[in-house]
Amino acid sequence: MPRKTRIDVPDALHHVIGRGIARKKIFLSDADRDNFLNRLGATLSVTKTSCYAWALIPNHFHLLLRTGTAPLSSIMRRLLTGYAVSYNLRHHRCGHLFQNRYKSILCEEDPYLLELVRYIHLNPLRARLVGDYEELCKYPYGGHSVILGRGRREWQDADYVLGHFAQKRATARRRYLQFVQEGIEQGKRPDLIGGGLLRSQGGWTGVKALRAAGTYQKGDERILGNGDFVTQVLAGAQEKLERKYRLAAGGYNLDRLINRVAELLGISTEEVMGPGKARQRVEARSLLCYWAITELGISQTQLAQRLPLNQPAVSNAVKRGACLVRQRQYSIERQK
Repeated sequence: MPRKTRIDVPDALHHVIGRGIARKKIFLSDADRDNFLNRLGATLSVTKTSCYAWALIPNHFHLLLRTGTAPLSSIMRRLLTGYAVSYNLRHHRCGHLFQNRYKSILCEEDPYLLELVRYIHLNPLRARLVGDYEELCKYPYGGHSVILGRGRREWQDADYVLGHFAQKRATARRRYLQFVQEGIEQGKRPDLIGGGLLRSQGGWTGVKALRAAGTYQKGDERILGNGDFVTQVLAGAQEKLERKYRLAAGGYNLDRLINRVAELLGISTEEVMGPGKARQRVEARSLLCYWAITELGISQTQLAQRLPLNQPAVSNAVKRGACLVRQRQYSIERQK
């Protein structure tokens, strides 16, 4: 059976797991780990992606991310490709470093955010990379120490997590510390990383209880959430896929998109692509970047090569473009 495509939704919570090929180690030294984290930080900063939890294990990693306007696929491609090339050079090897596909699970936030933060941050303890919980609190290659204020990673949004526990930071950290510690005895959590309906309903016990009550909920191995959330996400993903195919069938490419933006704003294509900070030119580039990335799947790197912008500027343009589309109800397609 062919694998399903990943569900890549903007402004959504994703639990990402990347493993070494044949489950081999992808981190051999602290230099490897530091290299990966430096690349991760740079990628998250450029793409305006939030990170709430993370952990590095010798043969895999966990990330809990909230995507912005940059697709998760482009974020991970940039991170993993760059790290793999540098790893191979540093260790005099060639060939693939990671399994062909990283695993990404789209998560319903309210019931699962804190559970996932706890699960991910306990990974080094479960993997016996640290001897006990006290050592985990100081472990530099997991996000737990950062939330406790014992480590520093500018790109990790510790405040967002702490805000779920209390307004005062000291109180929030004390409650968070206890919350994570209480999760140690839970051990592995297949309901958080397992498959589909079983995961979303808390295992067979939960599924049987629902069925006994005459309740049947939709499940999908790419999604962690209740049946209504799964249905909503799948409907949105299907709509996005259908629109993408419709645009491709209609011959939409970057050049045609440039013409569409010029038409909407009443300017020339040269003005769309040219430099300058005049309001219409800024708006034109913002619309172009937003639609090119979200509708046509063009990467930020490709856009930066065509436009007089660097990648951080492209990322900012995408955010402005999203606001313009929402406020003015612009459509990439001509209205009939």
